Amino acid sequence: MASRSVNKAILIGNLGKDPELRYTSGGVAVASFSVATNESWKDPEGNTQERTQWHNIVAWRKLAEICGEYLKKGSRIYLEGRLQYRSYDDKNGVKRYVTEIVMDEMMMLDSRGAGSGAGAGAGGGTQDAGGPQPSEEPGGKVDDLPF
Repeated sequence: MASRSVNKAILIGNLGKDPELRYTSGGVAVASFSVATNESWKDPEGNTQERTQWHNIVAWRKLAEICGEYLKKGSRIYLEGRLQYRSYDDKNGVKRYVTEIVMDEMMMLDSRGAGSGAGAGAGGGTQDAGGPQPSEEPGGKVDDLPF
């Protein structure tokens, strides 16, 4: 009997740039963009430290078209997907490695997108209005991003 495995990534963050929407030679839509997530902590001296992680996101088909139409740099989103690793040779023949999240579901968390039906996922994933809601840090402060 085969054992079950899980490859799932869940993020809440902000887009670092507008999605790049393009189409494959077969006419399939694909969007790529980056999402920033922040974490903060107190160091031993009591100073607040912060670190931003950048994640490469890829969306396909109808979800890619939705991303291209509704998401912009700075948009806050909730997303679910799976980790994917790939490699390629650059112009100089050097092997490059890429880690990306292939998005299955997405919910726009900005006031203009929250609660709208435009965030439906592709491939069976759908937006759930009762799903995760944006949360603020203690004191009502929303993450500051370096863009």
